[in-house]
Amino acid sequence: MVFDTLHGETVSPDEFIAQIKAPEFPCVGAKSAAARGNLKIVRARDITSGWNDLDIHRELLNWADEYDGKDSNLRSLVVLFDGPTTLSETAFEKAMWERLQSFAAKDAWLGEDFASSVSADPDDPHFSVSFGGEAYFVVGLHPRASRPARRFAAPAMVFNLHDQFEKLRAQGRYDRMRETIIERDIAIAGTINPMLAQHGEVSAARQFSGRAVGDDWKCPFQDPRA
Repeated sequence: MVFDTLHGETVSPDEFIAQIKAPEFPCVGAKSAAARGNLKIVRARDITSGWNDLDIHRELLNWADEYDGKDSNLRSLVVLFDGPTTLSETAFEKAMWERLQSFAAKDAWLGEDFASSVSADPDDPHFSVSFGGEAYFVVGLHPRASRPARRFAAPAMVFNLHDQFEKLRAQGRYDRMRETIIERDIAIAGTINPMLAQHGEVSAARQFSGRAVGDDWKCPFQDPRA
């Protein structure tokens, strides 16, 4: 299976891209970005450590600054960590939100405005994280994810610009893309992802890590600008 862990090895960007391009991988948006060379991969050491947080945040600022809103092709920034490859879903979720908290603190310290199109409240149905004035939807990937589509050989965080999804909705392209992804995801997992929800129904924070969470789940994140 393409999503098996590469134990004890550092996963290269080419190997990551190969997993995206594998026939069974369900996200057609990511496939399109990979095919067009619109996946930028940033390497980092350890997702449980703040070692590369400054570098990653700088990349997010640059990514936001480069976005002019005119290109209709999807593009994503991928932070690919060397490890650990043995984190449970709960441990990965904790580490992922710690990194996002660190990035948000740096954004606030630099005086970056929170994106006006979304909410900073993780309980709000219109929540997104914001760096460099742009809102992001984050997708967590790691070796021990329960959903096959989230099961990758190394921990990774994929940052997708919220504005790009809004443009797809305005163009009438989003719903069909979403339906295709759901169909392909069911084909490899056998069941529908229980965390899926229509935009604006519940907070997208519940989907970031990929772990199935209950109604009593509380997002471990607070933006300083909220």
